[in-house]
Amino acid sequence: MAEDERVFSHDNLDLEEEGMPSCPAPEDWRAELVWVHYKLFQPPESHPELAEGLPDCGIGWLGILDRLCTQLQYLLDEEGKGNTIKLMQIKEEQGLLRVSWNGLLSQSTTANADKLIELACACSACTCEICSEEGRLYRRGSYLATACDLHAKGERVPMKPGLENIYIRRGEINGKIQILSCRRYDPKTNSFTDVSPASLGLE
Repeated sequence: MAEDERVFSHDNLDLEEEGMPSCPAPEDWRAELVWVHYKLFQPPESHPELAEGLPDCGIGWLGILDRLCTQLQYLLDEEGKGNTIKLMQIKEEQGLLRVSWNGLLSQSTTANADKLIELACACSACTCEICSEEGRLYRRGSYLATACDLHAKGERVPMKPGLENIYIRRGEINGKIQILSCRRYDPKTNSFTDVSPASLGLE
């Protein structure tokens, strides 16, 4: 996942121009991420480590989170004033990235923001949480984790051939739970492609 890597530097940031609250450079990568994207996290001034949305996951997902924050901020800048997003929680849950937010967005912008978050979560499912290399899902007792071969512990969760990186959303239609969308995630392009459930033997 080398394309997601980013070296953070304060040297090229004009604090006066950006209006960024002044704070010492934190050693924690999570606080550093909040500091760089402070508009999305809205932490207490000079205390990025106290942000509500301070990531609770491994550094291997830093590139994914930085890309997501950059895309969300670009989305807000494009929409103009009146649109706001505050990242409330970022965590690992059962081997996947989970992101929740509050804000005021138009319906179309909300859909675009949710799509970006879905892509980030899908990317986490095939990225080692420890080192950012290609990962797979492993079971460690009752706990699930996404890891590469080097950092793998426990048993690899079996996957039926053809269902790799498939994401299915179900919902109720006419009183019955049905598949609303079926998509495959491509980590090389960070994109979804619609897939026919029937072609995968799904109903």
